[in-house]
Amino acid sequence: MTDALASVEEVLERVLAQIEPLPAFPQPLMETLGLAAAEDVVAPISLPSFDNSAMDGYAVAYADVATASEDSPVHLPVVGEIGAGRAGLLAMSPGTAVKIMTGAPVPAGADAVVPYEWTDRGVAQVRITRAPRPGQHVRRAGEDVTEGDLLIEEGSVLGPRHLGLMAAVGRSTVRSRPRPRVVILSTGSELREPGTPLGHDSIYDGNSFLLAASARRAGAIAYRVGIVPDDPRAFLDALDDQLVRADIVVTSGGVSQGDFDVVKEALSPLGTVWFGGVAMQPGKPQGFGAVGEDRTPIFTLPGNPVSSYISFETFVLPAIRRMMGKTPYSRPTTRARLTHGISSPEGRRQFVRGSYEVDRGGPFVSPVGGHGSHLIGDLAASNALVVVPEDVTSVPAGEQVRVLLLDEEF
Repeated sequence: MTDALASVEEVLERVLAQIEPLPAFPQPLMETLGLAAAEDVVAPISLPSFDNSAMDGYAVAYADVATASEDSPVHLPVVGEIGAGRAGLLAMSPGTAVKIMTGAPVPAGADAVVPYEWTDRGVAQVRITRAPRPGQHVRRAGEDVTEGDLLIEEGSVLGPRHLGLMAAVGRSTVRSRPRPRVVILSTGSELREPGTPLGHDSIYDGNSFLLAASARRAGAIAYRVGIVPDDPRAFLDALDDQLVRADIVVTSGGVSQGDFDVVKEALSPLGTVWFGGVAMQPGKPQGFGAVGEDRTPIFTLPGNPVSSYISFETFVLPAIRRMMGKTPYSRPTTRARLTHGISSPEGRRQFVRGSYEVDRGGPFVSPVGGHGSHLIGDLAASNALVVVPEDVTSVPAGEQVRVLLLDEEF
């Protein structure tokens, strides 16, 4: 890349080319929620693994109760009882009934279950007033899952239903890629921790919370380090301290053209971090590269909160997803009708904060607030970003536009 503005695609391509998926290993099921399976999961057993009762009632041979009715009930001796997990009785003779609970194995010789509601709930002898169909209320072995079935494909993002299924077939672990460890550093001598006194020339550090929460929501483990003053040595010391627990480092601030841009000043001599402008607004000043012996990826984002957040969405989120083995890497776009016209600078991809809704006329999006990259209140009130291409300088109301939905899982 030259000193000219790089395109969003060029920078993202550079990022993804240097990011590798983390090595996969077997992890306990509950640790894999939200992770991508790194193996095909095949059923080691069938579900159900044995014929079992779908009701509390009596296991019977259908031929013995086929004529049962209110006017002509059938009476059968009860020769035993089977509870779930307490199957002492494995077979029964014709002309008898066995009390059976839901989930208990159906004994050999029985081919139907009569629910309690169709009987007098007798103990020694049962009176049956309604006949089941052959096989009724019996869950057959393998009717849900057959041993050898492909249950989960490699690459599937594991949700609660997947974990429940794997546990049900006896899997206690599944190979998956771990959550990336993302270290977040905010730079700026003007920054203060929330809850502490604020001076006349200081501001609270919102960026590190914004970025750490974004990383956590993406599925990563986020370490919010806090504030680093505008001193290159202090920044490098803080960075060195954190590399031992970082798969990705994200900084905010200190990457523009000012006299106190500490991140740029500290990292430029290393020769391993690119700094430059990207044809996007907000988020023009960017940096990306590698630091430390392990060449840990580092993203140096601009300091204005909206710029920082949109930069995270555009470049860091895809990197986290690639490390986790999740696809697609970037957030998909949808289309919506624009309610109010907007302008955009030529040659820049504009990301306009918006409120996305759907009514009877279809999806629509309304711009929220102004274009200022410091307007975090407008950002918090938004649930979408309108994406205006680089070659478009204005979009009239009523036009269909591309929209990133910020709160949608993908």
